[in-house]
Amino acid sequence: MLAGISVEYVVRLEQGRVQTPSAQVCSALARALQLSDDEHAHLLRMAGHVADPRRVPRVVPANLYRIMDQLSANPLALYDATWRLLYWNPLFAATFGELAVRESEERNVLVWVFLGELPRVRQTASERAAFEESLIADLRATTSRYPDDPELPALIERLSRSPRFRELWSRRSVGGHESARKFAEHPEVGDIALVSDVLTTQGNLRLVVYTPQPGTDARSKLDLLTAVGVQKMSLQQ
Repeated sequence: MLAGISVEYVVRLEQGRVQTPSAQVCSALARALQLSDDEHAHLLRMAGHVADPRRVPRVVPANLYRIMDQLSANPLALYDATWRLLYWNPLFAATFGELAVRESEERNVLVWVFLGELPRVRQTASERAAFEESLIADLRATTSRYPDDPELPALIERLSRSPRFRELWSRRSVGGHESARKFAEHPEVGDIALVSDVLTTQGNLRLVVYTPQPGTDARSKLDLLTAVGVQKMSLQQ
C-alpha cells in the first residue's frame, strides 16, 4: 500500500516472475522500505538500472521525500527528465485517479498527452497547446543533456506516431515546462481548478505541485479529498 503497488505484483516480484522491475517500481519500493540513498542506488543497480551520468537520473534523494511530505496538503508528483512518473502522494492519486498511477510503463506524461489522454484533466484549447509546446521544448533540452541515453531515442520514436508530436518536434524549440492551468474532473467533488508549478531539482528531477487557482473553491475540495482519504485508511486499519 505504501509503495502504491498491488499485492499481486509484489507476489510476482518476490517469486521472480517479473523480468525486470521498472525504475519507478524500484523507487516506490525503496520509499516504502525507507532505504537510504546508497541502498536505493544499489537496488536500482541490482535491477539493471545502472547509475550513469550520461543517462537520465531517477534516484530520488531522501531529503526530497522529506520536503514532499511537508507539502502533503497539495497534490504533487515527481517525474524524471523524460516526464516518467517516479513518485506521487495520496492526494495526487485521489485527485487524478488510479489511472494516473497504474503499474505500467505508461506512467509518462508525454505518452498520455500524445498517444492517449491525461487522466481526469481538462484544459482549454489554448492551455492545451501551450502545455504541449512547453513539454516538447523541455524534451528537446533533455536530449542534449543526455545524448547517450538509449531510452530517449526509443521514446521519441514511439511518440512520433502522433502527428501533433511530429509537428511540434519539427520546430526544434528548446525550453522548459514551468507551469500550467487545468481542471481536474473528479467524479465525486466535481471540477477542481488547479495550477501546476514545476520545480526542477539539482538532479534534474521535476517536482510538480498542484495548488488551487485563486478565487475558486479548489482548496475546500482538496481538503475534502484529504479527509476522505484519511478516513478510508482508518477503516482499512
